This record gives sequence, C-alpha cells and structure tokens, in this order.
Amino acid sequence: MSIKTAVLNGVATIEIARPEKKNALTMAMYGAMAEALNAAMADAAVRAVLITGQPGIFTAGNDIEDFMQRRGEIAESPAFVFMRALLACDKPVVAAVTGAAIGIGTTLLLHCDFVYVSDEARLAMPFVSLGLVPEFGSSVVVPQLMGNVRAAEKLLLGDPFTAAEAVEFGIANAVLPAGEVVNHARRIAERFNALPPGAVQESKRLLRRTRTPAVLEAIAIEGEQFANRLRSPEAQEAFMAFFQKRKPDFSKF
Repeated sequence: MSIKTAVLNGVATIEIARPEKKNALTMAMYGAMAEALNAAMADAAVRAVLITGQPGIFTAGNDIEDFMQRRGEIAESPAFVFMRALLACDKPVVAAVTGAAIGIGTTLLLHCDFVYVSDEARLAMPFVSLGLVPEFGSSVVVPQLMGNVRAAEKLLLGDPFTAAEAVEFGIANAVLPAGEVVNHARRIAERFNALPPGAVQESKRLLRRTRTPAVLEAIAIEGEQFANRLRSPEAQEAFMAFFQKRKPDFSKF
C-alpha cells in the first residue's frame, strides 16, 4: 500500500506515496483513497480534505501492469469506486499538485474544489495514445472548461500542458513555487475550520447540482467504452509497446 492518510487540525490528508513508481496508482491504492474519502465524510472533526503527492510527482496515472490484471465489472472496480467517492464528498477537497499529473492525475483535479499546482507541474491526458478513451467525466468537463478545439488537443492528441495553462483553462486556482504548494494548499484547507460546516457543505452541493448528473452519466458511458477499448487490439499493442519500451505501431489497424 502506498497511500498515507492523516487527520490534523481539521484536515484529512490523502498522500500518494509511491515515488519509486512515479506514484503510479494500483487498484489497492484506489481502494485506500476511496476509504479515506468516505472516512473523512463521516468524521465530524474533518472540515476539508487535502490530496497531494510527492516532490516532483503528483501521479503518473495508472500502474499499467496492475491495470492489465483488472478483472470483473469495470463499474465496480476500485478506480470507479474512488471516482464516485470523490464526486460524493460533500466537504471541500483541495489538491496540491507537486509535479507531473498524468491521466487520472489530471482528471481527478476536475472534481476537486481547489487546485494549486507547482511551477514544475506538467499535466496530460494521454488516453487515446494508449488505445483508450477519456475517463472520469473528462469528455464532458474538459470541453466545458476549455472549449472544443482545445479539448481536442488535450484529449484526442494527448498534448501536455503547463501549470499556467491549467490556471488559464480553469482547472487550477494558482501556480506556486514547488516548495510552497503543499503548505499553501493546507492553509486553504484549514480556513474551513473557521467556517460553518453545514453552510459549506450545502453550498458545495448547490455549486455542483447541475454538473453532477451529467458527470455521473458520462462516467457510466465512458466506463463502458473504456472496458471495450481495454480488450481492443489497439490497446494491447499500446500496452505491449510500453513494456517493451518502444513506440506502438498502429499502422496495421
């Protein structure tokens, strides 16, 4: 397990702590994060949640080897349980992005309430290059935030973007020096200790009331397509190329 959790001064921290694998997420890690979010919701002493990674890396996305061993209904997989837990969290969620955020490392930010990124951060959603499709409602939220043409760059071509662009697109609140990101995000989270929790939670629900149904519908549709794509020859070629450390060859498809 490579998820560290702690509750301090009203803030439940979820720390992705697997730097030797660039914080790549396994199914067990998704499960731990979902449990931590549910525990934070149930704990009256918790006023906000902070999600962070390690210096220089937020998360490289899914652990491909672990990912390829996925079995069963994708909608019930730990990754999707985590997605639903993050969407259901009625307490403010603050993200501190301390470096690269790839795949779900970027898409989970779409569902946080506050996002602070380091000046070293690099974000990308390279689903198509892996023979897959966008996930976590990104097919709906990304075009809403940045428009269709930029969304095509980020979701179809998988073009990476900078911390400053994340702010421009409305994904992040601010860019900070790398050494200041986590402390700043924690200070934001701790501000909720001085605010009435019921009013905060009701206001968060109001802010999201029109978007949440569309996101849940998108996640279900994306999940079905994602499962189909996982079994596709294109995805198998992409994953095999990853393990063989070569460029995938899609010319035969």
